[in-house]
Amino acid sequence: MTQFTRKMTEILNHGALNLALALGYKNRIFDILEELNRPAALSEIASATGLNQRYLQEWLGIMVSGEILELSHAENGLEYYFLPPEHAAVLTRRAGSRNMGVYTQEIPLLTSCAMEAVESGMQTGAGVPFSNYPDFQNFMAELSDAKLEKELIDTFLPAVDQGRLIPRLEQGIRVCDLGCGHGVAVNLLAEAFPKSRFTGIDNHGQAIAEAREAARTRGLANADFRTLDAAALSSDPAWAGCFEYVLAFDAIHDQSHPLEALKGVKSLLVAGGLFSMVDIKAGSRLADNLDHPLGPFLYTVSLMHCLPVGLNDEGTGLGMMWGREKAEELLVLAGFDDISVLEMEHDAFNLHYLCRVPGSASRS
Repeated sequence: MTQFTRKMTEILNHGALNLALALGYKNRIFDILEELNRPAALSEIASATGLNQRYLQEWLGIMVSGEILELSHAENGLEYYFLPPEHAAVLTRRAGSRNMGVYTQEIPLLTSCAMEAVESGMQTGAGVPFSNYPDFQNFMAELSDAKLEKELIDTFLPAVDQGRLIPRLEQGIRVCDLGCGHGVAVNLLAEAFPKSRFTGIDNHGQAIAEAREAARTRGLANADFRTLDAAALSSDPAWAGCFEYVLAFDAIHDQSHPLEALKGVKSLLVAGGLFSMVDIKAGSRLADNLDHPLGPFLYTVSLMHCLPVGLNDEGTGLGMMWGREKAEELLVLAGFDDISVLEMEHDAFNLHYLCRVPGSASRS
């Protein structure tokens, strides 16, 4: 067997494992095996999970042959299955920020959402509309929301502008979340800083409706949501200089017209205003990403989602792996000349681009 044949064998096995891992994660099998914390028989696992025993038997075969679970035998020949603690530490929901099991769902979801559309797009150059991705969008929203709830108030914001942003939020400023989705960040901020005012902007009407309802339910009078296209903001004088701080979490690389969206951000800010753009940590050249630990995975997610949605409306199609150099180039073209590119201890896979508009910020 040649070296590349061995590599192809590993690819086929690992691709199959990803699919099976996704099924196991979604059905909470790993969480239950972690709770058992001992070798368990098929019948016991079926009872604990509520899953069909025959399907589960086949799934366990994948996990054992793929060296995810360990197999042992009793004296009577009965088979027992065990999830080692070091595997559980990165596979279960209790793993928190170390949880990699959750990401096994991405490729199966993208395959079911967009395989045929992307295959067609590769021949025609056409984009794929957001409407193709309801299940994937919901999945990514859940991931993003959980991350924001854990890190936004206690970890991310205290590090912005060397800690100077928090007192301003406490005193009262105007803040915009661009690409706000279901409004989790806006509502968290509005609750934490009642003297400030927060506006969420997104072009997905259903998401905005859900964000408004969530704010109403929580009684947040300082949270507002608008259905708008970020690329059109710079041409609307009603939005000029409305905010002291703008956020965009993993939102710019999916824009059909990212430069226009960044120009829109610049127009939203007052003199002295701040813009936090959080986006993928990568280089803009393929050669710079060859050692990226998740390079093939991220390029695949980009091919199946970020690139095709960015090609809609005769778009640019940046893709997820647009990289630091391209990001800085577009920020400069949008009018930002004071740009700091910051690593984040709590998030090794993204960079924080902190941009400052010249001048002194006015109080709202």
